[in-house]
Amino acid sequence: MLLCLLLGGCDALFPTPIAKILEDPRKYADQSVSVSGEVTEVFSFMVIKYFVVRDKTGQIAVVTDKTLPRKGAQITVQGKVKEAFSLGDQQLLVLVEEGDKK
Repeated sequence: MLLCLLLGGCDALFPTPIAKILEDPRKYADQSVSVSGEVTEVFSFMVIKYFVVRDKTGQIAVVTDKTLPRKGAQITVQGKVKEAFSLGDQQLLVLVEEGDKK
């Protein structure tokens, strides 16, 4: 029973389908989650670094201070879900990567 409680409360331990985050952003706001998928885009300009992770359910941008992964790499990322901006019915969610800088 203790194991069930522990597993049920640890969304950051198991990858969350990206579509679940995008479908219910309020549920995941400021929560630590883990996502897995392929890196489809990489962007770095001065102090802004991010990459896009796509799984079979959707895609999300990941803001990071770490070294950027290569495009096409399979990756698992842990971070907090944040709203980058919201304008009318348009919303951009990002995952801010957690952990030590590498």
